[in-house]
Parts: sequence; structure tokens; C-alpha cells
Amino acid sequence: MAHFEALYGRQCCSPIGWIEMGEDKLLGTDLVRDALEKVKMIQDRLCTTQSRQKIYRDRKVHNAAFMVRERVFLWVSPMKGVMRFEKKGKLSPRYIRPIQVLERIDEVSYKLALPPSLSAVHRVFHVSMLQKYYGDPSHF
Repeated sequence: MAHFEALYGRQCCSPIGWIEMGEDKLLGTDLVRDALEKVKMIQDRLCTTQSRQKIYRDRKVHNAAFMVRERVFLWVSPMKGVMRFEKKGKLSPRYIRPIQVLERIDEVSYKLALPPSLSAVHRVFHVSMLQKYYGDPSHF
């Protein structure tokens, strides 16, 4: 008795074609046909999985476009103990106050009018770091 059979109580499956050991009836074209059917089944399952993942991804994607002189929030990545844009700590705000868009560089990058306190920061940001500001202009 093989070790696998003693441990699991059944015969080991061959990694080639997923057939049982000692099974001699699959020969020639039957073996090829069976392998092609299994490949087709795997391709169908991969296609199903990819379409499901595309649906999940499409739910999160939003195409944002901002106009010049429009106000946006700037997202900052919180890192514990690291000073980012005058904010420190894990519980610091995720977005910096509304900032005006100066120029649209291309489809996904915008130049912002940063305050003097952030003069050391580059003024061009990716659209994923910006959030549309809905609010009253008197908040400034």
C-alpha cells in the first residue's frame, strides 16, 4: 500500500490528466479529449473569476475631472510618527482643507494653489489624491 493511500484511504491522483492510478481505459484520443475538456473548464472558470473581479473594481473607480478655479480636498497618507503636511499622528485628518485648482496638466494630474505653509511640497498631484469639495465658500 502506498503512503498516500494509507494516510487518506484512497488512491493518489496523477497530476497528468487528473486520472486515477491504474486506470488504463483512457488511451490516445480519449486522453487528449479529456484533457481539452478540462482545459476548457479551467478557462471558463478563469473568465468567470475575471469578470467578477472587474465588477468589484468598477464599483470603486470613479472618473473625477476638476475645473480650473474649482476647490478640492487634498488627500494625505497618514503614517504614524511621520509629519505630513503639518499633520502628525495616526488619527490626523485624511484630507487637507479645500485648495483651489490652478491648472489641469493632463487627464490625471492637476496643479494646486497650495498655502505658503506647504511651499516645500510639489504643486502637481494625481487625480486619485483629490476629492471634490461640496460646501460653502465662506468656510475659508
